[in-house]
Amino acid sequence: MKDRKITGKNTYRGTGLKSRLDELYDKYNHRKFVHPDPLEFLYRYDDPRDREIAGIVSSSLAYGRVAQILKSVSIVLDKMNPSPYRFLLETGTEKLEEYFEGFKHRFTTGSEIAGLLTAAGKMIRDFGSLNSAFLENYNSGDDNIIPASLSFCKNFSIFSNNSCCSLIPSHTGGSAFKRLNLFLRWMVRDDSVDPGGWKGIPPSKLIVPLDTHMHRISLHLGLTERKQADMKTAVEITGSFKNIEKNDPIRYDFALTRIGINKLPEEL
Repeated sequence: MKDRKITGKNTYRGTGLKSRLDELYDKYNHRKFVHPDPLEFLYRYDDPRDREIAGIVSSSLAYGRVAQILKSVSIVLDKMNPSPYRFLLETGTEKLEEYFEGFKHRFTTGSEIAGLLTAAGKMIRDFGSLNSAFLENYNSGDDNIIPASLSFCKNFSIFSNNSCCSLIPSHTGGSAFKRLNLFLRWMVRDDSVDPGGWKGIPPSKLIVPLDTHMHRISLHLGLTERKQADMKTAVEITGSFKNIEKNDPIRYDFALTRIGINKLPEEL
């Protein structure tokens, strides 16, 4: 099939689009397609309390060149093995600063990593897990997880003394929350790719992790006409996916981003 540029609106309509998306999900939503994605680090951990810490580290550092992302995540997680959960329970801020002194991932410093982990450790000690900390401000009556996400980010800001700003989005909103929404996808959904582990949040409340690949594909598929990849666009795209898959609107995220990352426009 001849390649087509992913521009303009798609030629699928109604059930035709769902059928095509389901074909792509069946084809690409498998672990063999995960590498090189930082999601792969979560597969190391059977205990959700360890997995959620690996997830917040992996998603927060998921910006820049993929090789550097994998290297940086490895450096952080290797210091916390075999159990990131136990490590954070037993390690205070000063020790964390010491462990990650000299760490650098683009514009993220070791001090910011220490701040992120300090906040995560405090939430674990206060609530028992990051899952429980998130649920503290989750309301099942909300349309989506945005209000709870804002509170979650505020906790990270407070508990880290505003020292992890490049890793956790501002609780005042504004951005698309791409990396946090990616983390929530990994922890809430449970299928061949997303390992899950979190309880109390239905996949129907999730928001699509909007990056340039998903934005470009969504424009092509007619899921949005908005040109700015912000939270409003992410919500609009999620709403369009809800018309296709009501209970799991971001079901197709991984498969579609594989196409975008691997530049396979012929698939659409």
